[in-house]
Order: sequence, then structure tokens, then C-alpha cells
Amino acid sequence: MAFQGKKLINDPNDVVTEFIEGLVETYPGLQYLDGFPEVKVVLRADVSGATYNKVAVISGGGSGHEPAHAGYVGEGMLTAAICGDVFASPPVDSILAGIRAVTGPMGCLLIVKNYTGDRLNFGLAAEQAKSEGYKIETVIVGDDCALPPPRGIAGRRGLAGTLLVHKVAGAAAASGLPLAEVAAEAKRASEMVGTMGVALSVCTLPGQVTSDRLGPGKMELGLGIHGEPGAAVADLQPVDVVVSHVLNQILSQDTNYVPITRGSRVVLMINGLGATPVMELMIAAGKAVPKLQLEHGLAVERVYTGSFMTSLDMAGFSISIMKADDIILHRLDAATTALSWPVGVAGNRPPAKIPIPMPPSPLTRNVESINRPLELTQQGRILEIAIEAGANAVISLRDSLNEWDSKVGDGDCGSTMYKGALSILEDMRKCYPLNDAAETVNEIGSSIKSMGGTSGILYNIFCKAAYAQLKENTQSEITPKKWAEALEAAIASVSKYGGATAGCRTMLDALIPASTLLNQRLNAEDDPCSAFLFSSEAAMDGAESTKAMKAQAGRSSYVSAEILASVPDPGAMAAASWYRAAALALKQATNTSS
Repeated sequence: MAFQGKKLINDPNDVVTEFIEGLVETYPGLQYLDGFPEVKVVLRADVSGATYNKVAVISGGGSGHEPAHAGYVGEGMLTAAICGDVFASPPVDSILAGIRAVTGPMGCLLIVKNYTGDRLNFGLAAEQAKSEGYKIETVIVGDDCALPPPRGIAGRRGLAGTLLVHKVAGAAAASGLPLAEVAAEAKRASEMVGTMGVALSVCTLPGQVTSDRLGPGKMELGLGIHGEPGAAVADLQPVDVVVSHVLNQILSQDTNYVPITRGSRVVLMINGLGATPVMELMIAAGKAVPKLQLEHGLAVERVYTGSFMTSLDMAGFSISIMKADDIILHRLDAATTALSWPVGVAGNRPPAKIPIPMPPSPLTRNVESINRPLELTQQGRILEIAIEAGANAVISLRDSLNEWDSKVGDGDCGSTMYKGALSILEDMRKCYPLNDAAETVNEIGSSIKSMGGTSGILYNIFCKAAYAQLKENTQSEITPKKWAEALEAAIASVSKYGGATAGCRTMLDALIPASTLLNQRLNAEDDPCSAFLFSSEAAMDGAESTKAMKAQAGRSSYVSAEILASVPDPGAMAAASWYRAAALALKQATNTSS
């Protein structure tokens, strides 16, 4: 049975914008960046990146989880919240705008819930901000205890326990600690908390028809916060039974989700999902506390009950348990002006909105630096040849990549890569500053945006990280060893934000062997051109070896091993092909010039 949910809204496309407008009128301590509808950032009215002398703490994600995340902006908690559309990751430009608006010389901590879109978009924004000179650290929170140890790289989702991490990090930052210590406290807190949810209904997205997949008398166990199906559907049980099941799941010694054992001190959060009356939440809290004390032997130090991270109008609740000590309790008890912790709000009403900040002038690139030079140096000419060869290799491989991807993915890998390669060739002829290798790599990242999708973001992250590494060497010639260091840094960033490592059947299975062999050859003082050439063979071998790998990322993770064994990973083959073509071109160009 499907039905159209009733909503007190105007245009469904404007709900997030209009929510933020109402929020800042209600709470004078908050502002938003004047960039609607593209940029949706809520920030503290008393903070400016130009003058702020403490670590900024930024989080965010899709809207529809109110009061998360904008409701936790305030002194002692978040400095800014980045709001995506309903259940959609915020775009990179919004995240960057937030970073630039509130980050001062002490730097910025990004707290990111463990969803692929959030990891990638916040990751790319982090790399871009680093390239502009900002100090950035990232902590990814995955507190979901609903499923057994996950297959692949997706990992545990970020749920309501993320708010406890926000509070710990915000209090640490407010105390004046440096960025590394704030990040360390946030990471430690994220490792101490586990969450599991229970739903009685499916949420209704604004303007959309909703299906009641549960039906009467059913509940879902182990759901996320985006209306996705839970781990299991069961008959509706008394709340006493439900609470016992959830607590047992979170504290199971078999799964070891959280480092909590008998005698531990803990904090308990009972979180409503949007349509659960306070009465029912208090009943759940009243049942949970004695069970934790008497059945599990835990000391319950704090209890938070209310609707903190919702899923629109979903009926149900989640339970979070965090291991506590004196430090964590001190951070949780520290004063905050965040409106939904909750505390009182004071202060005069400032302007409701402020302009979107631009990168500070010392970080802004000179326009002339991104113009193609009239005359190329020898290194500039070799770089041009290598880029052109790599792009053409990808273009020629389009049909093969699409054919492989039709068996293990959605069939568009070749077309996507083809689009990116064409953009690179077109932009190179117009504006690449080829005599400046670092800036050229940065511009390649900008060109690749046209690819779209996950591949576009991953390659953009790849180029931004390589650029940041090369930029450290702008005062001296970029040697083969420095290129190798840039490749290594780029691979590390893609792995960090994408989640994949060697053996996951991704492009890294081509690039990691290439990087390893390249470093070995250069350390052995091999001829640089030969070193790149041999490493490109390792890239091709690595890409071919993906046939024998079990997919752990993307759509391929749903494909049978029999089908996977018939084709290599398209992304790995594309990476190996452009790397191989560039290495061959480098060898030929060097021989010709000598």
C-alpha cells in the first residue's frame, strides 16, 4: 500500500532552505551563508575565520535528521554545520564554504558520519582546503552495531552516537587544545560508542509517495537514519523486550563493537527518530538503565533522552552507549550554547546572514599562473606529452571499459573516463601552466570534475593530494623521487576517503604496485625513465590480477565470483592504461630530447 504523506511545507525542493531561514530567526546566535540554494551552511554568529583563535569543529550531512546537525552549532560544540538536501550528502562547495568561513590559524576538525557520499565529499573538501593552506583533520564515526562485521569497505554507519563525539570534540576545542589533540579526543570518543535503532514505520520524504513496507504488527531492527531497510523484520514486541535485544546486541562480546565490559562506566542516549512521543522514549530509558546496571554490571553515569538525530517522521528510537571516564564526562558536562544539547541561548541578535567567504588572498592563485605559457621548458614539454598520451590511452579504451563494466557494474566506466580524458585534453590546450608541474596537476583535478560520479571525486582527491605534496617542493626542481612521493600521497588519500586498500578490486590495485616498484627502483638509483616504465608494467599486472579478487567496493561487490573472474576491474584497467601510456611517452620524449 502506498500513500502520499501530509506535510506542512511549500515546495518540497525548498524545505532545507526554509528550515534554515526559520532556524536563524529563532536562534540569534546562529547565521547562515548567503548562498542559497546551492550553499546551505549554518554557523556560529560570533565566529569569523579571520579572527577565530580556537580549533573549528565542523560536521554535517543530509538534512531530515533535525535537530542534527544545525541544532548543535554553538560555543562548546560545532562551529558550523553543513546541510545537504534531504538524506543527501552536502556538496563539496558547501563544505569548503563552511571551512573558509570559520577556520582560523588553529585549524579545523571535520567529523564525518561513515557514509560513502559524506566520506568522499568531505574528503575532497579537506584536500582542497589543505591545498589552500588550512590545517585540517578528519574523524570518521561509524557507531552502528546492527550488523555483523561488514563485507567490503562500507563499514559501520554513522548514527546518533556521532552527537556524543561532537560534544567531546567541541568541548576540547573550546578549552583551547591544538588541532591534533582535539582530533585525538574525538577519535577516541568515536571508538567508545555503539548505536542500534528500532523502527515501527517508514519515514515520509517531502513530496514523495511512501510505501508502508512493514505493515501492521511489524517492526524493523537495526536500521539506519535514511529510511533504508533494517537488518531484520520482526513482530512488534513490548518495549522491555526490544530494549533488552538492542542492549545485548551493542554489548555483545562476540562482535566486540565497543570496548565495554562489566564494571565499565557508560553514558546512555535514547534517541527518538522523529515520530516517537516523549512518553515512549522515557519508558525506553526507564527500562534501559536498570538493565545496564543489573544485567550487564555497568555504571550508568549520564542519561540523555529525547529526539537528537531523527529520520524525518519515522516512529522508533535508537540506543547509544558510550564508555566513559573522567575526561569524557568532563567534555560532555562542559558548557555549550548549542541550542539542542539543550542549554539556554543568550546574546544580541546579529544580522541573519553573512556573505560567503572567498579564499584569503595569500591562498588565491595568480590568474596568470593558470594560463598556458607561450614557450614550454623541456620539463613542460615532457609533461604535456605524458598527459596527452595518458588521456588518449583512456579514450581508446572506452568501449572495452564499458564492456567490462557492463558485466560487473553499471556499464558506463568507459564513457565516464572518456569524458574526463576529453576535458583534460581540451583544458590542457587552453590553460594548463605546464612549466609548473604542481599547478598543472591541480588543474587536471579541476578538469576531472566533468566526469561526475564517484570516479570524478576519487580522481579529484587523487590530484589534490598529489598537488599538495608537489607544492611543498615549488622552490626546487621536481625530481623523479618527488613525483614518486606525490603518487604515494595521492594513493593514500584515495584509500583514506574511499575506504579501499590493496586487494579490494579497485584502481588502487593497479596504482599501489606501481608506486611500490617505482620507489624500489628509484631508491636503487635506477634510471628514472626505466623506473617509471617498469612500474607501469607492475600497474598492468596489478590490474589484470583483479580478476582473481573478491570485489569489496561499489556495485561489483554484489556480483558473483564466477562473473568477476571473467573480467578485470574496469577502474584498475583504466588507471593502469593511463599510467602505462604516460610512462612510455616519458621514455620516448626523454630519449628524443637527449
